[in-house]
Amino acid sequence: MEHANILKSWPEAAPRLIAVAAGREAADLVIRGGRLVNVHTREVLDGWQVAVAEGRFAYVGPDAGHCIGPQTQVIEAEGRYLIPGLCDAHMHIESGMLTPAEFAAAVIPHGTTTMFTDPHEIANVLGLAGVRMMHDEAALQPINIFTQMPSCAPSAPGLETTGHEITPADVAEAMTWPGIIGLGEMMNFPGVIGADPKMLAEIGATQAAGKTVGGHYASPDLGPAFAAYAAGGPADDHEGTCEADAIARVRLGMAAMMRLGSAWYDVKSQITAVTEKGLDPRGFILCTDDCHSGTLVHEGHMNRVLRHAIDCGADPLVALQMCTINTATHFGLARELGSIAPGRRADLILTSDLRTLPIEQVIARGRIVATDGRLMVDCPHYDWPAHVRATVRLGRQLTAPDFEIVAPAGARRVTARVIGVLENQAPTRALSAEMEVTDGCVGPDPARDIAQIALVERHRATGKVTNGLVSGFGYRGRMAMASTVAHDSHHMIVVGTDCALMAAAANRLGETGGGITVWKDGAEIAHVALPIAGLMSDAPAAQVARDAARMVAAMAECGCTLNNAYMQHSLLALVVIPELRISDLGLVDVTRFELTDLFA
Repeated sequence: MEHANILKSWPEAAPRLIAVAAGREAADLVIRGGRLVNVHTREVLDGWQVAVAEGRFAYVGPDAGHCIGPQTQVIEAEGRYLIPGLCDAHMHIESGMLTPAEFAAAVIPHGTTTMFTDPHEIANVLGLAGVRMMHDEAALQPINIFTQMPSCAPSAPGLETTGHEITPADVAEAMTWPGIIGLGEMMNFPGVIGADPKMLAEIGATQAAGKTVGGHYASPDLGPAFAAYAAGGPADDHEGTCEADAIARVRLGMAAMMRLGSAWYDVKSQITAVTEKGLDPRGFILCTDDCHSGTLVHEGHMNRVLRHAIDCGADPLVALQMCTINTATHFGLARELGSIAPGRRADLILTSDLRTLPIEQVIARGRIVATDGRLMVDCPHYDWPAHVRATVRLGRQLTAPDFEIVAPAGARRVTARVIGVLENQAPTRALSAEMEVTDGCVGPDPARDIAQIALVERHRATGKVTNGLVSGFGYRGRMAMASTVAHDSHHMIVVGTDCALMAAAANRLGETGGGITVWKDGAEIAHVALPIAGLMSDAPAAQVARDAARMVAAMAECGCTLNNAYMQHSLLALVVIPELRISDLGLVDVTRFELTDLFA
């Protein structure tokens, strides 16, 4: 395989680009005999050809014959469409359980050539140093991976404790790094609405650097609170779930980012703002947010999102704009990428059909990087230091009593708050249930689909365990599942029906440095090793996907029937999305942004 190339900046490349376009010098690559999709004008130009030099488009027009010399590589498109490489506007690499290198290797054959990534998962574990490691590995890749500096670690101050905190000084420093494109999603929307000085300082540092502020408004309130949030500076939002959400965002000058991830299905319900209401599509952008390795290996990445948008009724060319030029324009990069036009990075896909989108050849920075699903380039790895593989610190061996839910003294029955999981959605429900007390404790009730949940502190070795109840997984029999992927604080979440197995699962991840483990009837039946920060593996995506598939099957063996149930498991500590969550400090009522008691 070829090694990653260093792309020259436009000023460095301009003299040769001009010479090639004018015919004074020969191009490195010419593609002819195809149909060029122009996302600036939304038209298909039959027979148009492109000439590439220095990893950028030099000539784009009816005939590139004047750019061909003895050393020019010529690709015959044979009637196929030339479309820009696909851009993911908002995503978290860590959600794929892969490092940036292995994530890139997985998505390049699917036609993704640009990603805008928010590494706030690793920021919660390792702080600014972890962000720098992600940034540096991203810079080694043969495609464009831009990094957004995480804004909220902790995501909700006072409601959770993270491994590290992100400060305005950290944000200001990161804005000087070459690959930083802006500020990651501003999840602390109550802080922005309340004009919290820390949040406004982070936004101010980003805007002073001329970069984009990412948004995250996880509330159905589209009144004055939403207007206040928009006034605070976030330029986009991906938390919309219905047409009204999308319309509200674009009306206030924000980009409506519509996501299709492994567990998020928010395109169909929002794209009607364009397909039925007829709104200007320039303000609409497609993204994934979170995709696990199995989705990447078996279903695709942004090509999957693009196909889905088309299936939902979008004109193929409009949908294509939503994951190419619209994205580039949003981040101030329309002169750099997102279209097949002179001066831009030579990122394109050859496909024989604009609706089914077979990804037949992928070119990035002027080089063939994938052909018919085969990766043709190296994706270099960063040298991750040893301490990054030792981030699960429990402080002690956990035992079954750590996971017992002790009832109020003398109680025979209690009314307990229960986290209700919603299939394919980020929000949870705040449920309540009458529970029997046995030997002073409240236990699971599989007959009513109520399991136990525990959050185990894993950053500072405090040995603390917070216990609660959860419904929606359908678990039966004696089982436990533990994961060190627990958005956003990334402590350890354990769900189970047996305290001894919950302890065994937690201790197993303490021994291995993190990941996911499923136990049934006294034995481990699935394990996914995620040793880097307890979040990622540097193994190939196919291997991680196999382990993850076994994990999903193990969850089903324990009675779980939810689609993408692991994603729901990993979000149970996400204390910025309503209604009820768990943190190291207790149960969190996210409708009020305050701690609440387990027993009513």
